[in-house]
Amino acid sequence: MKIILKEDIANLGYKDDVVEVKNGYGRNYLIPQGKAVIATESALKVLAENQRQRAHKIAQIKADAEAAAAALQGVELLTIAAKTGANDTIYGSVGALQIAEALAKLGHNVDRKIIVVKDAVKTLGKYTCTVKLHKEVSVEIPFEVVAETAEA
Repeated sequence: MKIILKEDIANLGYKDDVVEVKNGYGRNYLIPQGKAVIATESALKVLAENQRQRAHKIAQIKADAEAAAAALQGVELLTIAAKTGANDTIYGSVGALQIAEALAKLGHNVDRKIIVVKDAVKTLGKYTCTVKLHKEVSVEIPFEVVAETAEA
């Protein structure tokens, strides 16, 4: 079944994309939740007209995302301190929230929802994360997890 997405959905597509999904997923989840509509001929015409009218705005959003990406390219290596136990394992894990806070300290205001960490970070070491600023613009940021030192 072909549907038009009304919002960004991870691992499926971005807003206004026309995607093919299984009938049950579309009819039982996406459409009732208001996340998509059926891609009928008239809905596709409305989508095309809306995209034509928003072309300038979309170009501006992409330009802003590219400018933010250029600023984030300057980040050499984030250092994130975490409490550790035996064998350099971290209590809990380091995720998008801690990376967003570390970027905020450097003056980059990044929403934690657009930061993607591939695997759970549960030990000390160097890793990379991806910041998806736009559907066509993303930045890889290296970060290092170090042991938190006791402050006396």
